[in-house]
Amino acid sequence: MTADQLGIAVPPREVAVRATIEFADPMAAGAALTDQHSAVEGRPEQFAMLGRTWTLLPGVFAPVHTASTELFSSWLPFPVGGAFLEIGSGAGVTAVTAALAGCAHVTALDISRAAVANTEANARRHGVADRLRVLRSNLFDALDTAERYDVIYWNSNVIDAPPEFEYLDELQWAFFDRDYATHSKFLSQGPKLLAPGGRMFLGFNTLGNKERLRVMADRLGLELATFRRRPGAVGGIGVELSLLEVLVG
Repeated sequence: MTADQLGIAVPPREVAVRATIEFADPMAAGAALTDQHSAVEGRPEQFAMLGRTWTLLPGVFAPVHTASTELFSSWLPFPVGGAFLEIGSGAGVTAVTAALAGCAHVTALDISRAAVANTEANARRHGVADRLRVLRSNLFDALDTAERYDVIYWNSNVIDAPPEFEYLDELQWAFFDRDYATHSKFLSQGPKLLAPGGRMFLGFNTLGNKERLRVMADRLGLELATFRRRPGAVGGIGVELSLLEVLVG
């Protein structure tokens, strides 16, 4: 179902943070968000965020439509002098910000080819390509299992899609997680990639299935703690945005 079919007018960014659209069905919300982020008309080729200007390529999750990228990037405790891993880098705002904040080694992963190219473009634009590695990967698949990170972060595709859901394009991976398989993999494999004293963070919002996430964490002996949260909006949809910390052991 598209945003037009739902009768939703997509607001500009300055209005989106104030607007609230109630969705009884997160799947409908995900369809509307996919339409919004894939739209060509009115989509900027660059945007301002966190005091910098960023390149935005077609087919990439557009941070201008949501409060999450800017908010989570300002909340994260970047490990100065250490190694930072971002899952789902999109346009590259968080990964580049991590490098500029003083992380010695940054790895950015995304399943989307367009997002990989966009993160690389912004790494070059802001002069951090020498310490920011970008890989196309389904979660951790492209990494060497011996790698270790001081902080691992993922602004997750929170919508819990049914097992029969079919991905029709790469952008849908930014919003939908079929049978919460990626969340399960993140929780089970992520802790193995942490350096001693390392920390894991998950960007989440109320379109997601937090109860299912907690059950998964409990089964693995993990705890989910709210690091920070506040009301906000994604594409004009009123949500609570939360940065969750996955506490290991």
